[in-house]
Amino acid sequence: MKERTEEKVLAQNKKATHDYFIEETYETGIALTGTEIKSIRAGKANLRDAYARIEHGEVLLHNMHVSPYDAGNRFNHDPLRTRTLLLHRQEIRKLIGATKESGYSLVPLRLYLKNGYCKVQLALVKGKKNYDKREAIAKRDANREIARAFRDAQRR
Repeated sequence: MKERTEEKVLAQNKKATHDYFIEETYETGIALTGTEIKSIRAGKANLRDAYARIEHGEVLLHNMHVSPYDAGNRFNHDPLRTRTLLLHRQEIRKLIGATKESGYSLVPLRLYLKNGYCKVQLALVKGKKNYDKREAIAKRDANREIARAFRDAQRR
């Protein structure tokens, strides 16, 4: 039988691609409670200010906001609780070495469902300077102008 690999993106961190150079990405699992996964499937997650940190040999995701589940009553979760990311030991060791270098951080890029499991795309990133951000904006604007001129030329 053919194996399906469906991916449904539930939340993205678009600000991360603007603020950081992405060096490497990892697909990680995430440990969630019952009401958290129900709320995430409903699209009530936010990665905007989230970051990951390695503590005591495990990768923890901080500041990911998951709204409380509407029908969760007393079993609901804390919206900003720290969640554990699931990685292989070798990958964690590699990340420990990389994050000890100055300027490198761990940032989640997107939260998605893959074959029924919730996954996080975690990136090893290096911060951009202001002039790098301005350069990226200028390139994007130039590409937009070229595309607009090309479209206008095709219409004539």
